[in-house]
Amino acid sequence: MNGTEAGHEEQRVYVDKQSPKAYRALTATAEAVRVAAQEAGLHRALVELVNLRVSQINGCAYCLDVHTRAALRAGETARRLGVLAAWRDTEVFTDRERAALALAEATTHPADSALQEDAYATARLVLSDDEIAAVIWVAVTINAFNRVSILSKHPVRGVPRQ
Repeated sequence: MNGTEAGHEEQRVYVDKQSPKAYRALTATAEAVRVAAQEAGLHRALVELVNLRVSQINGCAYCLDVHTRAALRAGETARRLGVLAAWRDTEVFTDRERAALALAEATTHPADSALQEDAYATARLVLSDDEIAAVIWVAVTINAFNRVSILSKHPVRGVPRQ
């Protein structure tokens, strides 16, 4: 009988702690991507929207928690964050933001070539080459962090609501 059958969850390996050199390399990549996004002219709030949308798709509670707080600090509103999962059905995102979100989704679903082609064509209309590259790198990087957190089962802790 394994740990989950016995009524308790097995302890996961925190791969970031188990392989700190690899994790430091990933965080260094994230820092380089943050700088590239800033140099490309992407506002921090847009970067956080990309981080959140990818984390929603991947179901990464830990990254959703971290990047929701970061988005709010960057000036995002609770209303826009609340409808982010259904961004296509709203009018609250700009054309640039919509293009970035579509490109982030296409990066997260690399096997869907039709999605990629549509997203890329839309992005070419409203984003510069530097912005396109930055959005793709942001999506690639948060996808990597999502996998680290999901497979490690990084906890989201807090005070329960009363």
